Amino acid sequence: MRFALIVVGLVLLVAGLWVLFGHGSYQQTDTLVQFGSAKLTATHDKPFPQWLGIAGVVVGALLALGGFLRKR
Repeated sequence: MRFALIVVGLVLLVAGLWVLFGHGSYQQTDTLVQFGSAKLTATHDKPFPQWLGIAGVVVGALLALGGFLRKR
């Protein structure tokens, strides 16, 4: 259990830092025009919100710290 807390915490910490430094994004596709079955779409990258990165860093740090400080 202790090892799992440390690993999950470190993964969340690294993912949160990745988002905070602006490297995390996802693709969103919007339909611009549609005539019957023909449609014109646009796909663009949207960054993850900063609060998601901050939450990942905080939760990851707490889990990793809890794993390191846990007795046994």
